[in-house]
Amino acid sequence: MSLNALEWWNNQSEENRQIIMRGDQPTIKYKTQEVKDKDINIDCDKDPFLPNDLKVEEHKKMGNLKLDLSKVEFFLSENQKGSRAVEGNKLRKELEDLPVLNANVLDYLLEHPHLIPGEWKKDERGLARYIFFWGTIYYRSSGDNGLFVRFLCWSGGVWKDSSYWLGQEFRNYNPAVLRV
Repeated sequence: MSLNALEWWNNQSEENRQIIMRGDQPTIKYKTQEVKDKDINIDCDKDPFLPNDLKVEEHKKMGNLKLDLSKVEFFLSENQKGSRAVEGNKLRKELEDLPVLNANVLDYLLEHPHLIPGEWKKDERGLARYIFFWGTIYYRSSGDNGLFVRFLCWSGGVWKDSSYWLGQEFRNYNPAVLRV
């Protein structure tokens, strides 16, 4: 599959992908992506996207970020390394003074998936990575207790995001992404 065909496929809705897989004609949508690496500027002060019934608890503003993916790194707490795990609220406290990226960067990458390095898909052991953007913390407007952080992962052949409850354990395949 050529890069243009792959980009086209990645820009189709899940519904259209299912229609195509059945051999039927989908509603065609194609977003052109004319972003060059030197042009990656993200407004990290604007209000972040609110998925589902999430609301913002905390959003660390970072100004206008000129993103250079060669200058980001994955961070694991000592409590996440090996077979250990750390509860999310404790990990949040460990990360509060580190240069974590916020959800605006996550959303930009989802809009421009061709910019995401392929090595982000899996760790050194070949396990799927769930990459967390701790600069934005959410809560559920539906009244569920607890806080959530959004993450990026490679699943089913596409980049996706979801949220994870801070009351759960974070392990060695759940890095935070930091600016360096």
